[in-house]
Amino acid sequence: MSIRIATGIALREDRILLVASRYANHAEPLWTLPGGRQEPGELACETLVREVREETGLDIRIGDLAYASESYDREVHVSNFTFAMSADGQPCAPTGRDHIVDAAWVPIAEIRDRIRVAVVREPLLAYLSGSQRRYFGFHEAGVTIQWFS
Repeated sequence: MSIRIATGIALREDRILLVASRYANHAEPLWTLPGGRQEPGELACETLVREVREETGLDIRIGDLAYASESYDREVHVSNFTFAMSADGQPCAPTGRDHIVDAAWVPIAEIRDRIRVAVVREPLLAYLSGSQRRYFGFHEAGVTIQWFS
């Protein structure tokens, strides 16, 4: 099975836009970049616009591809395209999304502690440090996601 995801990096001064998602197999919400699963017929950029609006209530402007990453969660192959983007305003976690519990502009200095999943954190930190690396591969995601029924 394969899953394609589009995520985005929005920066404002010394802050980054993040969302917290709750999953059945994690006691605490996991902080991550806004974005989500691509639906049939969608381009990655369309997925990102839709997902950010659903998760944060914000409209975005998409910039360049920041990086691509892929990982395996057991037999599930996950491909992720992460774009630079801009967003104005204050995010709000819509009550209609059962797994999104928070959305906030988080200080960049808190990324290492806030984002616990390496397949999300490490490419993001490399990008923010100015690395020219644009591909990241992980044979093991180090995290398994179980959705609530």
